[in-house]
Amino acid sequence: MDVHVRYEGDDDPEKCTARKLARFDLADLHRSDRATPPGIVLNPHAERALSPADAATARENGLVALDCSWESAGEKRFSLGGDHRALPYLVAANPVNFGRPMRLTTVEALAAALVILGDRDHAERLLGKFTWGETFLELNAEPLRRYAACSDSADVVEVQGEYLDR
Repeated sequence: MDVHVRYEGDDDPEKCTARKLARFDLADLHRSDRATPPGIVLNPHAERALSPADAATARENGLVALDCSWESAGEKRFSLGGDHRALPYLVAANPVNFGRPMRLTTVEALAAALVILGDRDHAERLLGKFTWGETFLELNAEPLRRYAACSDSADVVEVQGEYLDR
């Protein structure tokens, strides 16, 4: 599955997980919306949750994440073409937002999506470049397993509800 990142460049370059992925040829960075291929776009404002039903489209057209600071990640920033999907409830393992729900780095978002879409090995390759990468999979082992077993977006939302109700 091809991994693409619409790169805004507004984060600290030393902490930018997207740039590190690109250095290891694990993701393609794009500096404009036009240059970013349409695919499954990870968008926290999307109306539909990512589910295994999106796997064929992601394999065919790629997986796209937006890399920008959380302060500037408003809805207007997600004008990319493609099928927009929101990730379900997950907890960050990165050092900046450790333990905070839904405050994932770009690599965490991409890895979570890959696991949900049935490509755990690819997710592990991405996270393997970060000292805390394995911790992300450990912290989210149960929800990721359950989301990956869902048949569609509605099922993912139902499972997510169980975590949000806790």
